[in-house]
Amino acid sequence: MTELSASSRRGVVVAPHSLAAEAGAAILKEGGNAIEAAVAAAAAIVPAYPHMNHIGGDGFWIVREPSGKIRYIEAAGYAGAKATIDFYKAQGLDAVPERGPNAALTVPGAIGGWQLVLDASRTLGGKMPLARLVEAAIAIARKGTPVGKSMVARFASARGASVDAPGFAEAFLIEGRIPKMGETLKPTRLAETFEQLARAGLDDFYRGDIGREIAADLERIGSPVTRADLEQFRAVLRDPIKVKLRSGTVYTSPAPTQGIVTLLMIGIFEKLGAAKAESFEYLHGLIEAAKLATLIRMRTVTDFDRMQANLEDYLTPEALEREARKIDPKKASPWPRPPGGGDTIWLGAVDSSGLAVSYIQSLFFEFGSGCVLPSTGIVMQNRGYSFSLDPKSLNALAPGRRPFHTLCPAMAELSDGRILSFGTMGGEAQPQTNATVFTRHVNYGMPIGEAIDRPRFILGRTWGTEINNVRVENRFSPDVIDALRKAGHDIQVLPEAYSEPLGHAGGVEIDSKGNIEGAHDPRSDGGAAAA
Repeated sequence: MTELSASSRRGVVVAPHSLAAEAGAAILKEGGNAIEAAVAAAAAIVPAYPHMNHIGGDGFWIVREPSGKIRYIEAAGYAGAKATIDFYKAQGLDAVPERGPNAALTVPGAIGGWQLVLDASRTLGGKMPLARLVEAAIAIARKGTPVGKSMVARFASARGASVDAPGFAEAFLIEGRIPKMGETLKPTRLAETFEQLARAGLDDFYRGDIGREIAADLERIGSPVTRADLEQFRAVLRDPIKVKLRSGTVYTSPAPTQGIVTLLMIGIFEKLGAAKAESFEYLHGLIEAAKLATLIRMRTVTDFDRMQANLEDYLTPEALEREARKIDPKKASPWPRPPGGGDTIWLGAVDSSGLAVSYIQSLFFEFGSGCVLPSTGIVMQNRGYSFSLDPKSLNALAPGRRPFHTLCPAMAELSDGRILSFGTMGGEAQPQTNATVFTRHVNYGMPIGEAIDRPRFILGRTWGTEINNVRVENRFSPDVIDALRKAGHDIQVLPEAYSEPLGHAGGVEIDSKGNIEGAHDPRSDGGAAAA
C-alpha cells in the first residue's frame, strides 16, 4: 500500500493519487528512468484523478539531468484560430465563460510535453516503450477507480456541483446524480484513446486519428479550436528562471506561468531573516512576500513571446532586498486584487542516477471546461478563462496566444549537494505553498514530510472562491493567529486541520550519498512509492 512518504536508493515517485505513484514506481523497478516513471504516473493519474487533470489540459516539466543540466519544457496550448474577441462579443459575452464549449478555447498541450520529455529520456538511455508507460492508465480506465475524497470535495463546492457542459453528465455522474465516495467511474473511451496512442504514438493526438476525432468533437460542440490548431501545436524547450539563495539555487517555470512568484517569495523571505518557523514573523513575512510577488506578476507576466519585462531582473540580490524593505515587520499591507482559480496535479520522480523530475499537469478549474469529448473521453481544459476580452489588457485574447498559467513546478540544487523536486496544486496559491514547504524544509531543517504536513495558509481567492482574506488551517498557534490579526491581517481560521483547497503538495529529494526520500500531502488521495 502506498504511504505518504517513502525512501530508497533506487528511486521514488510522489503523486496526489496512490495509483499514479505506484505506476511510476513500477517503471523504476523495471529499470526505467525518472522521466519514464513520471510519464507513467502522468498517464495513470488521468483516469485516477480526472477532475484535477487530463490529457485535454496542459503540462510543464522541469528535469535535472545527472550532469546538472536543467531542461524546462512548456507544453501550453494556445488559443484556437477562431478564438477572437469579436467571436465572444458577437455572443453578447463580456468575458470568456468558465464552462462549456466557449471555455474550451485552447489546444491541449500535455501530450506534446510527453513527446518532448520522452525525447530527452532517450538521450539519457531511456528505452521503455510507450505501450508500457501507458499500461497502468489503460488498466485503471478499464477497471475504473473509486471516487475519492478529493472528487467528493470538488463536487461539494458550489462550482463543482453546477457543471453544465456537453458530455459531462455521461462521464462524471451516475444515473444523473453526483457520485458518492467509493463509487466507481469507468472512462472506457479514455482507455481506448490510450490504447490508440500506444499503437500509433503520441503524435497521433495532434496529427493522426485521435486528432481527427478531437477536432470533429470540438467542431460539433462549437469550440473555437480547429484541426489545424491541433496539427500546428508543438511543445517547446525554454530556459527556466532561477534565484540564487544562501541555501542554493531554485529553478521554476518562466512566463506565461507564475513561477516568478515562487522565486520572489523564497528570495524576499530569505532577506527578512525570520528566526523561527511557524512564528508570527514567519507567517507575516511569507504573507507579505506573497503580496509583493503577486503584484509583480500581475504587472509583467503574459505569453512568453509577448513579454516586455525580464523576470530575472526581479531576482537579483539587490531587487530582492529592495522588495524586502517594503515589508513592515509589524503591520500588514492592504490587499485587494483580482484573482483566479485552478485545478492541477503535481508529481515528482528521482532515480538512482540523480535524474530528477518536477511536473505539473492541469485542467485549470475542477473538471476544466466540463466538456468531455465523446469519441475519445478527453476532458477539455478551460485555461483560456484567463484571457481578457479587453484588447488593452496584458493578457488579451488573440488566436495563437498562450494564456496565463498558475502552474509552477520547482527544482532546487542545494548547497549541501541535495537535489529537491517539489510542487503543488492550488491555483494562484501554488507559490505560497511552494514557499512554505521549501522554507520549512530548507531554511529550518524540517523533514520534507513534516514540512508538507504542517498547517498552511492561503492569501486571496483560489479554486473559484470569492474570498480575499488569509485562510489558515486550525492547527496554527492561537497566539500567532492573534498576533497576525493585531498586525492588520484579515484572518479566517478554517474548521479543518487539513483543508484540501490549501494544496496537494509533494517533494522528492536525493542527497549527496544517493539516498532518495519523497513525501506527499495528507490533504490528497496520493502518496509516495519507492522502487
